[in-house]
Amino acid sequence: MGRKPREVLEYRQYDLPAHFPIFLLCGEKWRISDVPSGVLHFHNVIEIGLCESDSGYLGLQGESHRFSAGDVSFISGDVAHTTWSDPGTASKWSYLFVDPEELLRPLFAIDDLPNAALFQQLLYGTFSLIHPKEGTCLRSLVEAMIRELSERRMNYEISVRGIFLTFITEMMRHVSHGNRTEPPRRMSLAPALQYMNTQYMEDFTIEHLATQCGMSESHFRALFHQTMGMGPLEYLNHMRIRRACSLLRMTDSSILTISERVGFRTLSSFNRHFAAEMGLSPTAWRRVEGASRKTEILRYSGWLVPPPPRVENPAGPTAP
Repeated sequence: MGRKPREVLEYRQYDLPAHFPIFLLCGEKWRISDVPSGVLHFHNVIEIGLCESDSGYLGLQGESHRFSAGDVSFISGDVAHTTWSDPGTASKWSYLFVDPEELLRPLFAIDDLPNAALFQQLLYGTFSLIHPKEGTCLRSLVEAMIRELSERRMNYEISVRGIFLTFITEMMRHVSHGNRTEPPRRMSLAPALQYMNTQYMEDFTIEHLATQCGMSESHFRALFHQTMGMGPLEYLNHMRIRRACSLLRMTDSSILTISERVGFRTLSSFNRHFAAEMGLSPTAWRRVEGASRKTEILRYSGWLVPPPPRVENPAGPTAP
């Protein structure tokens, strides 16, 4: 008997603006093909989707869920998924990609949020498809964020943060009533990714991360590199640098203090990794970016340009 084909997962790293980590994808080109890609993907950030037309399926590992116009999807970064439309259609979607902790950080410390543990649960292993008949206000809140991000009127960033706080509060209420759908099989690396996301500033070994996933260190390293496209230490340092960017923008802490807060044990190591990642020293980056509020996506690695439509069956882009 032949060997079972290896499951393929695609990891998409979306680097959002450090001072305002939310990004909108919308417009006519964001129509989803009726041909299933056959490859599941996951992100480093949360995806919020609004289906604006037609219907189809949102697939997870081992199961699929029916969607139609008016539905809102909420997908944690570590949930592998894909989307396809019904035959002969190309459903239109708008997508928000967001780092909730960093977006809300200017408002308050996440640990001060009532039911902070439930907030953290939304960041990992959560998939929800909310239908209009469920009577929640989630759709109107998503539409309000899309409108603010599209029009960019005065103080739109403040408005978006406030709307998102209301949205995430409603999501917490939604899942607390049993509306959270657990993916049938969590990604095998999810425990390590979650641990790094919350403990990135601490010292820990790769062996410890492997233990979190119930693997040997050698198997963990190989699987991590195969799935993420980089080694666990490289991924950890990338995460630390992104956190450092946020602190460089929103605090006046010294470079040394920030380097220590994000987990680097020496300033020279921090400076070296920061320059390799961002192309500038921390001091130079802060001088250029710290006072700016016009930062674009920092590095392209995930937004996929739609392929040319087929004449006989127009197809949209690969789902974000």
